[in-house]
Amino acid sequence: MASCAALSSSLVEYFEGEDFYRCGYCKDETGSRSNGMWAHSMTVQDYQDLIDRGWRRSGRYVYKPVMNKTCCPQYTIRCQALQFQPSKSHKKVLKKMLKFLAKGEISKGSCEDEPMEPSMEDAVAGDMALINRLDLQCDLKQLGDNLKDSLQREVKKKGKSTKKEESKECIQSQDRNEEQGSGEPSHAVEVHAVPKPGKGADLSKPPCRKAKEIRKERKRLKLMQQSQAGEPDGFQAPREPKTKPNQPKSLEELIFESLPEDASHKLEVRVVRSSPPSSQFKATMLESYQVYKRYQMVIHNHSPDEPTVSQFTGFLCTSPLEPENPPNGPDCGYGSFHQQYWLDGKIIAVGVIDILPYCVSSVYLYYDPDYSFLSLGVYSALREIAFTRQLHEKASQLSYYYMGFYIHSCPKMKYKGHYRPSDLLCPETYVWVPIEQCLPSLENSKYCRFNQDPEAADEGGSTDPDRLQVLYKKSILPYGVFKRQQREPGEEAAVLQYARLVGQACSERMLLFRS
Repeated sequence: MASCAALSSSLVEYFEGEDFYRCGYCKDETGSRSNGMWAHSMTVQDYQDLIDRGWRRSGRYVYKPVMNKTCCPQYTIRCQALQFQPSKSHKKVLKKMLKFLAKGEISKGSCEDEPMEPSMEDAVAGDMALINRLDLQCDLKQLGDNLKDSLQREVKKKGKSTKKEESKECIQSQDRNEEQGSGEPSHAVEVHAVPKPGKGADLSKPPCRKAKEIRKERKRLKLMQQSQAGEPDGFQAPREPKTKPNQPKSLEELIFESLPEDASHKLEVRVVRSSPPSSQFKATMLESYQVYKRYQMVIHNHSPDEPTVSQFTGFLCTSPLEPENPPNGPDCGYGSFHQQYWLDGKIIAVGVIDILPYCVSSVYLYYDPDYSFLSLGVYSALREIAFTRQLHEKASQLSYYYMGFYIHSCPKMKYKGHYRPSDLLCPETYVWVPIEQCLPSLENSKYCRFNQDPEAADEGGSTDPDRLQVLYKKSILPYGVFKRQQREPGEEAAVLQYARLVGQACSERMLLFRS
């Protein structure tokens, strides 16, 4: 028996039985079923292992669909980021963004690429109804009072800031901008034959150079200067590409293609830690909240009084993940972050992400509806894949981009299968299977076991429940000891269900709170 002073970083409170709530996809009022638990705290390794068993978080609520019973089975999907190649539709979105930044051009038929943007809110189906219910079950005052109070004070102060203060903030952010560079390799100088008299260029004058070549040269000089001076923290900077001549452009080359010096717009991407909230996150929280509120009103038809500050912070800002900064990890560390998209000094989109030992996990995206024509759902996914590849350079095990759930039975949610190569998680054996092998089965049945080996079992499943760790009356003890002290009916069934769902490894590391 151990005292609470020896508490593990992961502490969870499991909700017995199954939750029934309205499905956000097929709209069945009670068709969505899941098991869930409240995570008071959680290590990034525990959460990595949980999402590799089909779990997913919404704020501090961690849930797992009951795959063989829920109306719309939700399969965990991951993209192999290092091997990813953008499709034609992905390239169209990137070119559309570059044209808008360079010349202010707005493409016609702007949202034809993929039905991604309205559906990126799949972090929880029927998320607002779920969060409202959780507000009653769990005391949010213990899980984010400081964050909520800070935001509520800022909302009351809205409109009182002077233009001078706003101007100063923009100037400070401009000092730490991400440059939109080409990252293209230098080319050899071509030697041209001397033209015949009366034809060709005037040799008494310097040879003409194409504007594109001039921009490339300027960009190379900027990159050299940046590499000497060092890059500021919190920004994704372009890198020299590794693509050889005559090969298709890499994702990074397409994203960081050079812009003219007189470009119409400037885009920056900033990565700020959201939990615990960094100073940069606190300074931009009000603006971020207003973007989310407009997004819910316009895209999802919510009333003007939704979401509340409590819902916003509970859903998108608070996280159970404990921040970690190991020496062999990414420079920004592991944990929960907001990836902010700044256009001309204002936030137009925010990607909520978790950086875990083996992946970048996309939690949610919201954006300013005025910029829907930029297909920000697709664009942000491509940026997050590129970010995953960037983090891999420092943390070699981090090589996947988790896109949440793939729902084959919902046409609007099938777009995630277009990011190839990608894998789906088998809901019975928890092994990854290439999506191409899964699609034929999903055409015949909503629920499928993807592992074709009939003898295969859940290798990470619960094998010794007595070793499960329990926190009871401020003491830590194995479940084998705890169960001898209990006479509550149904207690054992609930604990065994929890052990089966989280697996043996997590059940031994995480503390299960029992009252």
